[in-house]
Amino acid sequence: KKKTVSFSTMPNDRKINSTAACISFMLEGCELKKVRSNSRMYSRFFVLDSDMRSVRWEPSKKDSEKAKIEIKSVKEVRVGKKTPILRSNGLSDQFPDECAFSIIYGDNYESLDLVASSADVVSAWVMGLRYLVSYGKHTPEAPGTGHPSLRTSWISSVFDLADLEKSGLIPVSRAVQLIKALNPGMKASTIELKFKELQKANDRVGMEVACDLFVEAYCELCTRPEIFFLLVQFSSNKEYLALKDLLMFLEVEQGMEGVTEEKCWEIVSKYEPSKEGREKGYLAIDGFTRYLLSSECSIFDPQHRTVCQDMAQPLSHYYISSAHSACLLEDNFWGRSDISGYVSALGLGCRSIELVLWDGADGEPVVYTGPSAASGVPFRTVVGLLEQHAFAASAYPLILCLVVRCSAAQQRLAARCLRKTLGEKLYVEPPDPAEAFLPSPERLKGRILIKGKKLPPGCEDSEGDVRELSELVSLCQAVAFRGFEGSRRAQRYWQVCSFSEVEAGRLASECPAELVSYNKRFLSRVYPSPMRIDASNMNPQDFWKCGCQMVAMNYQTPGLMMDLNAGWFRQNGACGYVLRPAIMREEVSYFSANAKDSLPGVPAQLLHLKVISGQNLPKPKGSGAKGEVVEPYVCAEIHGIPADCAEHRTKTALQSGDNPVFDESLEFQVNLPELAVLRFVVLDDDYIGDEFIAQYTIPFECLQPGYRHVPLQALSGEPLPHATLFVHVAITDRRGGGKGQRRGLSGRRGRRVREYTSTKATGIKAIDEVFRTATQPLREATDLRENVQNALVSFKELCGLTPAANMKQCILTVAAWLLHSDSAPSVTLNLAERYPPMEAQGPIPELLRKVLTAYETMIQTSRTLIESADAVHGKLMQAQQAGMDFHKELHRIEAKEGLRGRKLQKALESFAWNITVLKGQADLLKHAKAEALDNLWQIHNAGQACGIGRNGAASPEPPRPRGAPLEPIPE
Repeated sequence: KKKTVSFSTMPNDRKINSTAACISFMLEGCELKKVRSNSRMYSRFFVLDSDMRSVRWEPSKKDSEKAKIEIKSVKEVRVGKKTPILRSNGLSDQFPDECAFSIIYGDNYESLDLVASSADVVSAWVMGLRYLVSYGKHTPEAPGTGHPSLRTSWISSVFDLADLEKSGLIPVSRAVQLIKALNPGMKASTIELKFKELQKANDRVGMEVACDLFVEAYCELCTRPEIFFLLVQFSSNKEYLALKDLLMFLEVEQGMEGVTEEKCWEIVSKYEPSKEGREKGYLAIDGFTRYLLSSECSIFDPQHRTVCQDMAQPLSHYYISSAHSACLLEDNFWGRSDISGYVSALGLGCRSIELVLWDGADGEPVVYTGPSAASGVPFRTVVGLLEQHAFAASAYPLILCLVVRCSAAQQRLAARCLRKTLGEKLYVEPPDPAEAFLPSPERLKGRILIKGKKLPPGCEDSEGDVRELSELVSLCQAVAFRGFEGSRRAQRYWQVCSFSEVEAGRLASECPAELVSYNKRFLSRVYPSPMRIDASNMNPQDFWKCGCQMVAMNYQTPGLMMDLNAGWFRQNGACGYVLRPAIMREEVSYFSANAKDSLPGVPAQLLHLKVISGQNLPKPKGSGAKGEVVEPYVCAEIHGIPADCAEHRTKTALQSGDNPVFDESLEFQVNLPELAVLRFVVLDDDYIGDEFIAQYTIPFECLQPGYRHVPLQALSGEPLPHATLFVHVAITDRRGGGKGQRRGLSGRRGRRVREYTSTKATGIKAIDEVFRTATQPLREATDLRENVQNALVSFKELCGLTPAANMKQCILTVAAWLLHSDSAPSVTLNLAERYPPMEAQGPIPELLRKVLTAYETMIQTSRTLIESADAVHGKLMQAQQAGMDFHKELHRIEAKEGLRGRKLQKALESFAWNITVLKGQADLLKHAKAEALDNLWQIHNAGQACGIGRNGAASPEPPRPRGAPLEPIPE
């Protein structure tokens, strides 16, 4: 892979950790590239005037009084490529998004588009400008003057408590311990070095430090600029978040719903370290940092920390966490057998464990993986352990896969041991032939199922198998696979097939759709190839995508494959059961595991991932030769169906120590989110070979939007204390908007051709006529959704926001423009109407006119969608139901029509495709209507909050729709 390196022009000893530092940097000035409308860039020296009222640049052909922008004329400061000039394709590849920013100024909302040498420089200018703009006509005091800040007062009070002798000095060793206690992940050596630097710089070398030096050291060591930058964005006074600021941050950035001031008080009380802040409801930089590092702001959705999926579906509709050789501690050949492996696997939520029974030397069976030199574990010891730990981590059923390699006499001992030790936990009730599917995990809670051979009724012991072990087998009777057609005709729902990795791989490759269909009704188990003598693992995604429920893993072997398995089963309360995607459960649905593109009826999603920084990264194991130098980069990987598998990496952060800054945006399209996993890997860039530092794996469905910390783990899966990545996550429904792509400077702008999903011919006239009635509703549904999407993207772009922004952000942005000007045009939102118009009184600038036009288009397309959606949805579901009415008679009709072989297969596939498309498009339309209603709610809410709404009291807010799950097609 091509490697790139990130260089920062911000001096290493220059840390922007306050607004005063930002303004000082701006007063000194620096070189920035000014971007013209003709897409050319010119280097200019930009500086803030000493009176802090204007930003100037030179050289310039203009008069020196014209080559400036007055702070009071600034409407907004945008980070990234957020103006038409910076978005033009002629420039987009020349610099990264994080190095660009724009100043929107003047009554005509002109833009000064700038490119900096690094994200640090952008942060300094943007923070400083936003701080100055917020003061309006009042000039702020010069940096470094005025009364102590909330933070300084708190740090000083901490120092006073540590000054036991009340001498105004404390020992350096105590100061180091104090800062380390406040920031547990920080190295003592780093703190000691900072004190030495400051003592030398202030000519105060000694074994003690004064309060001012302690405050300075703390601020330099413990301020994370990227979090300070975030605080400045949302703070009213640029020093702390008041309750309303915090509420806005939680709603707008973190995507939280129903946030109250009480919730904000709760956060401030819990995380703000200063007494004054807690009393007044202020969250300063240290409290804000603590909050963002807490489990409340983890990237993992807390809803998934407990069981949150429907557990009443048949057992065959779940992925089941499965172990192959849980008792082994090393590889398959030389591995030592040890019972702690079972405890570990069960503790991780494993719900299927393999037990291989061999003859023991003392007449009792032992559990053992093969005839090697390792000592076996007595079977009764293992069963006793299972009885003790089976339901410690999960209450849902445990499946014991018995592989019998022992004599009849020892089999009888094993059966007696199971009955005696497990007692009522053993599920031995015979299956009900009247049922069509296995019982649910909910019905089987607290029960242990035995998977093994079942002797026919009335049959005596045969071929080395006995009555006693067979009697314990009920719902998981092991049988040989007879092919898909043979299974469809003769396999019963309580019978289970096991496949070798090689055989399952062949079926997944040659007939993925049939394997998915087979797994809707029957359980299947995939075990590793015997050739894996090193106990390496297969990729579980290869078999999950085909619906295989039990993919047996070697839990003792860490690495990518085990990361995927552990990460996947972290969802749903880590109970060991994960509900499969609806498209893989519904009786009639079209799904090909090897799809290379989007799936019918499943909305593709776009993951916008910004990797901002790393904290307390450890050195790679065995990296002593490199000393203290770690030069990390982050790889983000998506694992799922083939269409989704992708990998992007950040630049390498050079000489960054333990806390690198990456500031890089990555993007992934995910076609089947329910089956996708996101894996972060941190590697040390080394010319000999990149070394592993840490990783974290999370199901796509468990991602929380907003600013989040990723808790990193070691290769073994153990948490790394205080080691995190700081990221921003946003998920949108589709890529870009309706605008055509401009290719080069001379390319013509063309319209994107709208793609319509359509039904396929089955070759059966009566059925095709039914599906043909859905042609027009399918087009209407697509038009309704796409028109709103295109209008939304255009409106967001004109507001200077990304497609990931929400409607509340858009309204607040427009309001901010109007509030930052003395001669602002009068623009209001008429909240008395259900679809609030944005009205202007008097002449308005061109940019604002475009914004109002885009808003009106968005409102009108949303109205059309909301008012038309139910009728179109009804037509789609009517056609889908009419198609389903043919389902039971499908094989009889096909025989009558004389369809055989490939034609028959094609007809079945087309029928399933049509049913899936109709249900999927109907669901997408239903979701689109819910989102449009939600946007209206956000407009009302934001209009009242920011002061541009009128007549709000006369019209109650529309109820905010909650995301109720859609009803699946009956099983």
